Amino acid sequence: MAVKVKVPRYSVSITGRKVLMVLAMAVTVALLLGGIVFSFYWTKYGQVVDNRLKTPLFTQTAKIYAAPPEVRPGQKLTAQDVAQELQQAGYTVDGQGTASPMGTFTATGMSVTVHPGPQSYHAQDSATISFSGGAVSEIADSNGQQLAAYELEPILVTGLSDASHAKRRLITYDDLPPYLVPAVTAIEDRRFFEHGGLDYWGILRSAFNDLHPNHHYVEGASTIDMQLAKMFFLTPERTFRRKFLQVVITLQLEHRFTKKQIFQMYANEVPLGQRGSFSIDGFGEAAQAYYGKDVSQLSLPECALLAGVIQSPSWLNPYRHPERALERRNLVLDAMVDTGAISKAQAEQAKAAPLDVVPGAFDAGEAPYFVDLVRDQLIQRLGDADYNQQGLRIYTSLDPQLQQIAQTAVADGMKHVDDLVRAHFARLARIAERKGEAAPPIVYPQVALVALNPHTGQVLALVGGRNYGVSQFDHAVSHRPTGSIFKPFVYAAAFNTALAGTPLTNANGASAVFTPVTMLHDAQTDFAYGNNQVYSPHDFEDKYYGDIPAVEALYRSLNNPTIALAEMVGLDSVAALARDAGITTVEPTPSMAIGTYGATPLQMAGAYTIFANGGIKIDPWLLASVRAPNGDVMADYAPQTKPILDPRAAYLTLSMMEQVVNNPHGTGAGVRNMGFTSPAAGKTGTSHDAWFAGFTSNLLCVVWVGNDDYSQLNIEGAFAAGPIWADFMKNAVKLPEYSDTKDFVPPPGVVQVRLDDTTNLLADDSCPDDYTAAFLDGTQPTDTCDHSMGDQRNIFQKIFGLGQRPVNPAPPAPRVAQPSPPPRPQAAPAQPVQAQDQADDLNQNQKKKKRGFWAKLFGKKDDNKTQEQNPPQ
Repeated sequence: MAVKVKVPRYSVSITGRKVLMVLAMAVTVALLLGGIVFSFYWTKYGQVVDNRLKTPLFTQTAKIYAAPPEVRPGQKLTAQDVAQELQQAGYTVDGQGTASPMGTFTATGMSVTVHPGPQSYHAQDSATISFSGGAVSEIADSNGQQLAAYELEPILVTGLSDASHAKRRLITYDDLPPYLVPAVTAIEDRRFFEHGGLDYWGILRSAFNDLHPNHHYVEGASTIDMQLAKMFFLTPERTFRRKFLQVVITLQLEHRFTKKQIFQMYANEVPLGQRGSFSIDGFGEAAQAYYGKDVSQLSLPECALLAGVIQSPSWLNPYRHPERALERRNLVLDAMVDTGAISKAQAEQAKAAPLDVVPGAFDAGEAPYFVDLVRDQLIQRLGDADYNQQGLRIYTSLDPQLQQIAQTAVADGMKHVDDLVRAHFARLARIAERKGEAAPPIVYPQVALVALNPHTGQVLALVGGRNYGVSQFDHAVSHRPTGSIFKPFVYAAAFNTALAGTPLTNANGASAVFTPVTMLHDAQTDFAYGNNQVYSPHDFEDKYYGDIPAVEALYRSLNNPTIALAEMVGLDSVAALARDAGITTVEPTPSMAIGTYGATPLQMAGAYTIFANGGIKIDPWLLASVRAPNGDVMADYAPQTKPILDPRAAYLTLSMMEQVVNNPHGTGAGVRNMGFTSPAAGKTGTSHDAWFAGFTSNLLCVVWVGNDDYSQLNIEGAFAAGPIWADFMKNAVKLPEYSDTKDFVPPPGVVQVRLDDTTNLLADDSCPDDYTAAFLDGTQPTDTCDHSMGDQRNIFQKIFGLGQRPVNPAPPAPRVAQPSPPPRPQAAPAQPVQAQDQADDLNQNQKKKKRGFWAKLFGKKDDNKTQEQNPPQ
């Protein structure tokens, strides 16, 4: 029997139908409005993209290059060192990848052949550098001719940018090494070459990974396209509107560019770290910053590291956090195995490789003050506000290795200065507490260091402050009172009078030409000047020495004898010499002699070239050449030189300055205690600030330390600036370019004699305590120490120090040199002879006795010796 099944009917009520209709209409309206809004933003941001693309994405900003490093036979270099220098300069290895327009090279264990390219700083002349025993053995050109030296390619310091301090080396997609693209896509965007800008599967996968935190690697949902959209067009704010606009711009990019073009833009823009005040943008710059090589030469583990750093460049910085960077690199390698880009065996082999980041790769963040000065000079010389958009190549004087040493010396030295400052303010706090007063706030000082080649004026290194990120004010070009580093100019002016045969008359009425043993009187003195004005300087700690030779007055940095000498010479003559040397603010007043007028550290470095360069003043320079992007020369700049001093006067002053560092009681003797042993001359300075200025035969350095508010530093130059100078010079002479320091060689017309340190007369075998001094020929002492005042002791008494030796007489007035035309200063000055022995203490009114035989044998101390606790200035 058939069974009928009744199916119930469901009817929609009128109310229900109305609700559905409303919902449908709402959805339709929402879709319509969404389409309108999307169309509006699509059109609007399409115009934004169009406007952005009317100009190149990466502006051809001016590029700053360092000085070309010079290779000479005998330098302690290896083939690997030279190859690394060439890679840093953008050279590529012959036969590996695309040849760099800068040049290529071929390296073996024993030689490197250099082939400059069409865009090289140098002419396209090849050379082969051979090595033996860890040093350069010979250099030959392409014809086999031997060369005395060869300049390598200058390295890029940075690209100028008015908007930001960024370093970037533009590359093309074809420049990328084989493993870099697979490494980046494996960890950042696996479906980059498949999706249309938005990876919906990636979004789901990211959500899944968030729910499974034990997943061994994490790939974000933001595609490379979306990252690029954010880099170029959007602010970093995190809002729904910005995310929506990011999607719109991403689709615009996908609509306009191929995948290779998008990845190339990404490869040039992606931030990969921060070095100093400069950001590392793009893989081209990162390859140089971390590995010192062209991007095309990166290996698999190196590509994996750079890809891994993208996630968090600061957190994963391989210099500061090598463990984190290594772990992240290995994670990228695992991701590449997962995508099939490499095999498991390749990954394991790459994981076994060390990070191998290059600690010596030049960090342009360490030369921001130098770069700022170059920018200022470009504006002054080119006079074109658009010069930075022309892609010019700016070649400078900077030595990257020396700059690193300077930065390290300043950083380490200022830690010591800060300790001294804290100790000083702790004493002030205790005093204030006893008085019931508030302790003064601690003021930490600033610093500047300028190093240059004294024979060319080339500024090799420059530090303008302790932290560029905190203060961009450049103290290297800030005027400060020079203190006692001015005093050598007083003594140089005095030697000028000796060259003219003009005797000087001291306060006691004695008249003679000036020599290093001219007796000056050290006592607190009132100096009258101007309209009944009186200047009353004090020596350090109010310690006075009575009658002393000029050389001692300089190495002890005594104020009153120096001012007295300036008045004997003529204040106008001293001021004229200083102005000619570049210290333009001086006025002929007594205080001028001890450095109360201001100059910049850069100016003082230039002024000191007259002592190190045989009397020739060379203006410090930073700019060498400006060239077009294709390498054509637009302007070359030659240093300005001017003869200031006769070479004899320059050397005689230099010889006295040697005693500042060589004599145990010299204010600069501390630099010897720090391990700096090369022949050198220098001068400390202490006014409100602390200074140290000094030089070897091939390197001059000036260090300044002081407070921005001009308050007293209360630390002598020997203790604040001296250690920084010594640390810098000690490490600088370890570099091949500055290791061949030589003794200073006197010019014709100057003689060196050995003097007894008690009588300042010619020393013989019976006067073993002696030192070497330089004299203008014809002005040196003629009497020997054992005949002065009629020493009648027999030979045994002299040998064993027995009997009464005559007290120290003032040396007889030296003969006046016959005036003669001074020799013409030479552009390549002679190098003056370091004193062979150090001078001992020269006492004041009560002259010391020699220690007797038994006293020497049993170590009895000389009671007459003065304790030197705090050397002045």
